[in-house]
Amino acid sequence: MWTADKWKDYEILDTCGGEKLERWGDYILLRPDPQVIWDTPKKLPEWKKLNAHYHRSKSGGGEWEFINLPKQWTINYGDLTFNLKPFTFKHTGLFPEQAVNWDWFSEKIRNAKKSGREVKVLNLFAYTGGATLAAAAAGAKVTHVDASKGMVGWAKENAVSSGLADAPIRWLVDDCVKFVERELRRGNKYEGIIMDPPSYGRGPKGEIWKLEEKLHSFIALCSQLLSDDALFFLVNSYTTGLASAVLTYLISTEVVSKFGGSVVSEEIGLPVRASGLVLPCGASGRWSK
Repeated sequence: MWTADKWKDYEILDTCGGEKLERWGDYILLRPDPQVIWDTPKKLPEWKKLNAHYHRSKSGGGEWEFINLPKQWTINYGDLTFNLKPFTFKHTGLFPEQAVNWDWFSEKIRNAKKSGREVKVLNLFAYTGGATLAAAAAGAKVTHVDASKGMVGWAKENAVSSGLADAPIRWLVDDCVKFVERELRRGNKYEGIIMDPPSYGRGPKGEIWKLEEKLHSFIALCSQLLSDDALFFLVNSYTTGLASAVLTYLISTEVVSKFGGSVVSEEIGLPVRASGLVLPCGASGRWSK
């Protein structure tokens, strides 16, 4: 498992009974997690010091209980600063486990820049811009695409907070599939592609996305945007039941067959302070030469 273990402002303190106890900077949040199917003694004092608790409803969805939490606050990862705020379906605007992928592709970008290469990166389903900012900070020119105008606006706020307001980032509110199709017609190429597709979603005009039906064809489509000297191709998945080996197969059939190189896929996770174990948080597939 690839573990995001370099955080200073974030940690999972403990896990029990379908929930994870987290520290986000100075604040303690308790949120549901479907992987936590065990019950263990709650020994840490932070269990009784919550700033907010997201309660899952038996009928679906849920709601926040705010005890003492500001409407917005920030945490840092290295030189990056992220604006956090609780919003629908338990989210805070950041997936900390992705830091392990940020570190991986940032090193590739920095090494390429040292050799004098220009690196253009495409970030699809880009959410609030964690991967976008990491790539830009490493020296890449980034195209950030997400179907939600609100998420793109949030990502821009994170860029300003991270000192990257003037970084070469293109911010686009668009359906990712249609954007890629237009990029192919324009003849644009990228040295790195990142995608973090949802299990299910809708585009700006109601376009339906179902990962199991669309992912293979979308990877095939995106592979055509890679330059001849491409550096990496990264696919993330939070879909329950999709094994990491499936990502290896999908990327291998479409990318390795055209560009060589190799694919490695693993679960990604976050360390848990109380147990010393690692909580799985999805899977990632990485192609590189």
